[in-house]
Amino acid sequence: MGMPPVKHLHLKHVLQTVCALEAVVLRCFGPEGGQVLFTRDTGQVMLSRSGTRILTALQLEQPLARMVVECVWKHSTNTGDGSKTFIILLASLLRMIHSMACKEPNVSHTYNSREAAEAATARHLAGKLLAFASEELDDLIAVRVVPHGCRLSWEDFTAKTQSPAHTNTSNVKKLVESFIHTRLGRIHCDLIANLICELLTDWKFKNDLPSLSLQFVNDNFPALHTPVSGFPISCSRLIEGQVLHRDFATPSHQTDHHPVKAVVFTGYLQPQLLNAGDVLELMKHNTRKERSIVQFSAWAERSLECVFANLQNLGVSVLLSAVKQSDAVLTLAKQAEISVVDCISEDELSLFVHLSGTTPVSDCWMIRPEHVATLTFCRPILLGAHRYVHVAFQDSEEGAVVRPCSIVICGPGEGQTDQYACAFQDAIRMLLRTWEPIHMTATTASARTFLSHKITSDVMDNQNDKITSASSSASPFQKCMLEPGCVIHGGGTFEFLLHHALLQHGHNCSVSDHTDESVPAVSKLLANALLSVPQQIYSHSPRRFLQTQTRVLTSIQNHFHPFILDVGLESVSCKYQLVLAVLQCVTSLLRVDTILHTNTRSHTRSSRLTKNISWEDTEDETED
Repeated sequence: MGMPPVKHLHLKHVLQTVCALEAVVLRCFGPEGGQVLFTRDTGQVMLSRSGTRILTALQLEQPLARMVVECVWKHSTNTGDGSKTFIILLASLLRMIHSMACKEPNVSHTYNSREAAEAATARHLAGKLLAFASEELDDLIAVRVVPHGCRLSWEDFTAKTQSPAHTNTSNVKKLVESFIHTRLGRIHCDLIANLICELLTDWKFKNDLPSLSLQFVNDNFPALHTPVSGFPISCSRLIEGQVLHRDFATPSHQTDHHPVKAVVFTGYLQPQLLNAGDVLELMKHNTRKERSIVQFSAWAERSLECVFANLQNLGVSVLLSAVKQSDAVLTLAKQAEISVVDCISEDELSLFVHLSGTTPVSDCWMIRPEHVATLTFCRPILLGAHRYVHVAFQDSEEGAVVRPCSIVICGPGEGQTDQYACAFQDAIRMLLRTWEPIHMTATTASARTFLSHKITSDVMDNQNDKITSASSSASPFQKCMLEPGCVIHGGGTFEFLLHHALLQHGHNCSVSDHTDESVPAVSKLLANALLSVPQQIYSHSPRRFLQTQTRVLTSIQNHFHPFILDVGLESVSCKYQLVLAVLQCVTSLLRVDTILHTNTRSHTRSSRLTKNISWEDTEDETED
């Protein structure tokens, strides 16, 4: 048996692969970006400007390309998005690393070719970049970037957005609108932002951390939303309670005028003669076994009647089941005027149990009052072409949730509705990551702030006054940067600020005798790579790029917040995690030097990435 074919990779191959992906996402990046149209041989099409959706829809055979898309998918799953910026920054870093590696390849007896020397230099640079970012980047962002932004409070997130008096509320809405704009375009930003803010208001847990409420909504989003195709997105709305995405298996009884009692079953009510996979063998003329089967059936029927009698004594009128119940169960339920909803998904039952405060029943002989949930109502609801079960919960004594609700997300087609739903959940993920603080120590932040201002002030007049001013201004900034909810103006503001901070940090380290001599070089490399993002944002207007950069630099010198019109807001935490994720991806890519081609082709990973992509039979509504 022969060895599989081997392909040796060079640095230029990695760069070419990433640049090809960059060419795809640039079509839909920035305020002037459009949407990408994918077609299949069957005539199905998909129209999207979501970077993650576009990249995962590509039928990639190149292993490096699939590796990059996997990194993008992991990052976007964690932070909600940032996939297009991920690819642009990744390509920029690889171009600069390639340029530096080619200048001084350091060919020696250790390497047998120029390509091998370049690859070793590139791996060394990537390792230094990742090590520098892991140790220094969070402090630089906290000291040099966060003070130029603002911090949002949880009350701002959950305040009613219709009130014009709350400026912070408009900032929260602007943060969500900016995110939705990058995913769906500007047409429906206002509508979706209002729905998300209202949803978070209703799901605010009292006396709990904001991250817990956001995490709960994110974890339960599949059970909290109902996609409805064939209607415009303007029909999307919040509805009270929970929607169970099943219909009644028995006729429902309208019970709007009094509380409804319900029980959750996790198994079968009717005792089973055989379990799944069992085989029953009947011997000829074996009357004893035949008699046993008849006796078991009669016992099972009597047991079932006792179960329903117990349910009636408890006042139960709704039975919710995780499995499909037998015809005998449905018949007895109909006679007892008990509505049955079966085959409910695990996620929806778990949410129902949490909100109702009840305990699921695993043994139908052990039904007690604590297993009975009291609902405000349980009735059918027609959403689009489907009929579901709509339940509402009574207010709990503890008042844990302001008002449990579900969200109905409408779209003109199935694929477009799915994109809207994904954008909703990704926006919640983004808010969740925004509420997570940048991890750093107060001692390190204070020391770095003082050292940075001290080195800078050595070349200025009024040295003592400068040091005093810098150290005194560190305290309020320090308090802000250690708290969650930090956001900053978009339009490249984060990249401009971090670019300047990295250059200044590299300069400070170059005149210090106690730092690694490679820090200035990697600081400059990362700083220059970051500029590729605003360069693409303002690719249609290079003059505006220079004007924005000048405005940001002026704000740094004058110690005020840079304000840029019509650029929205961005999450500092998400930006920080994006830079780290890109550097980790660079390091992983440059460690690959050989590809082994085997005869068996595995598409497990690509199938996992593309399984949630919906395709439309016709083109959906487009952006203006």
